[in-house]
Amino acid sequence: MKKILPVMAVSAMILSSCGNSPKVDVQSVPEATASEIVRVEPLSWWVGMKTPLQLLVGGDGISAFDDVQFSGGEGVKVTGVHKADSPNYLFVDVEVSSSAKPGTYYLVFSDGSRSFKYPYELSGRKAGSASRKSFTTSDMIYLVFPDRFANGDPSNDSTPDTADKADREAYLGRHGGDIQGIIDHLDYISELGATAIWSTPLLLDDEPTVSYHGYACADYYHIDPRFGSNELYREFVDKAHGKGIKVIMDIVTNHCGGAHWWMKDMPFKDWVHTFPEYTRTNVLFSTNMDPNASKSELSLQESGWFDTSMPDMNLDNPYLLKYFQQWAIWWIEWSGLDGLRVDTYPYNEKEPMSKWCEAVMNEYPDFNIVGECWTSSVPQLAYWQGGNLNKDGFNSHLPSIMDFPLQEAITAAFCEDGDNPEWGKGLTRVYDCLSHDFVYHDLSKMMIFIANHDHSRMGDTWNHDPAKMKMAMTLMATMRGIPQVYNGDEMMFSCRKGSWDDGAKRIDFPGGWKEDKTNLFTAEGRAAAGKTDEADYSTAADLHDFTANLFTWRKGKDVIHNGKTMHFLGSRDNSYAFFRYNDTDAVFVFLNNSHHDMTLPWSSYSEIAPAQVKGRDVITGRDITLGNDVVVPAMTSLVVEYKR
Repeated sequence: MKKILPVMAVSAMILSSCGNSPKVDVQSVPEATASEIVRVEPLSWWVGMKTPLQLLVGGDGISAFDDVQFSGGEGVKVTGVHKADSPNYLFVDVEVSSSAKPGTYYLVFSDGSRSFKYPYELSGRKAGSASRKSFTTSDMIYLVFPDRFANGDPSNDSTPDTADKADREAYLGRHGGDIQGIIDHLDYISELGATAIWSTPLLLDDEPTVSYHGYACADYYHIDPRFGSNELYREFVDKAHGKGIKVIMDIVTNHCGGAHWWMKDMPFKDWVHTFPEYTRTNVLFSTNMDPNASKSELSLQESGWFDTSMPDMNLDNPYLLKYFQQWAIWWIEWSGLDGLRVDTYPYNEKEPMSKWCEAVMNEYPDFNIVGECWTSSVPQLAYWQGGNLNKDGFNSHLPSIMDFPLQEAITAAFCEDGDNPEWGKGLTRVYDCLSHDFVYHDLSKMMIFIANHDHSRMGDTWNHDPAKMKMAMTLMATMRGIPQVYNGDEMMFSCRKGSWDDGAKRIDFPGGWKEDKTNLFTAEGRAAAGKTDEADYSTAADLHDFTANLFTWRKGKDVIHNGKTMHFLGSRDNSYAFFRYNDTDAVFVFLNNSHHDMTLPWSSYSEIAPAQVKGRDVITGRDITLGNDVVVPAMTSLVVEYKR
């Protein structure tokens, strides 16, 4: 069960006399051997940071060398050294003053009779780093599943030092997609209308099987070599920025992988949650806010493991929490990130995660972090957004949340097409879901989506009906919040035939491998695509162009980014109408999810619109006059922009 560390029982925490140690002649001190210093994390740091620096130092018997100094320049000093349960770790507090200069410094370790040194880099921050902007409602986020997106470098499909080898035929195997593949298709992503990329995790996942998804991290400071390298990742971020695309890193704080290097020798006995036998989380997120919940069920929700290969991290350990705070900040600063997405957010201990968010936002006040809070309950989802007026006073400091209730409403609504859906079904679901918007603290900080890598492919969900996908994309491009599109949904990908597991749902993007006969990354390839034994891509070109048209238009529409919403359910005939508006502009959206044509009940909207409105049909590009005589064909949507 979880152990809450008192004050680290002082027997495991020693403040050395480092600050009073005499200065050493660093030139006379030998370099540490590979066994004396196995790792120092964070890998480097910067001058001018708000975040206090605490180094995790790993090495054989390093705890005996607890007299530690920082040499090589003024303004940098060791202020504390803490021992762990394992003798192979030290945690070193370092003060970097405002007078410190960028450069290579040295950590000097001594046990009183023997000394060695280790170089440590302090860099200068890029101009404007602290005030960097993040993803907002003006963006469309394109979710890339890298192993299945594009193989830009076949030479790294399998590597000698990683366990899981490439096998493109294996549903749950590595297929070879990588960072170079994303770089190679930045133009495709940009031309689709996307302005941000969220890639599922790219850090090392070294599980012997099913490592392709990346959610079982084996090293928090290194990109998986089958995806590329740290340097290539930074190049990807730079090149994305050159295309006007932001980059969001997907990270996991709740669990690591069973193959993580520290699982062989953890710094503290309670570094991860342990039980007498394997114990899975009960997934009762409600225990975090339920006044009737038992403490035992809350503890199991926080401490139980996500899966057998995913040890659950104990964020109540202050050294681990500090490690994760610095790790996130390091990647933001080092690679130039524009945002973070946190996986399995409510599985974490909520108070430490609040401190984690607070630390990141303190360093980057205009940054955005979106948490995966997978719940169908609107009030439970709202609880996790920072600033929400929760009865228990809890503040997560998490800026953004993923709108799962809306995703479920949209998915179900288009499974219930027809003229007379049952009460509360069809597009009534979408109306009802948005009627709960009063519960949320900040509607501009909600990620909206119809699917991600954990869902069934929408082609299968909606019976391969392109009309439904077009209506769904219409909603994504016009509703409140920050839209996210999963790679392939712009062409309504379907599950790989023969299986319904996650690996089959996460299909390869045709054209991402040299041997692919179909290439959906190019206009020519989409036009030539048709039906095969594996899939039907005959509508790919039309769906792609429909999506690209909408999201390219959306880029410049402030009324969509920041406007208000007024919606109308009408006669519950499986239609849905809403206006996005501000003082000068409006966009009218009408969805007809029935099997018969509908005439707009325009006069029903008189409180927001005059008897007739001249505008532009966004989908066709034609001028249109809105009134009671406009007909919207069955299973289509209408989007009209106009001046108020």
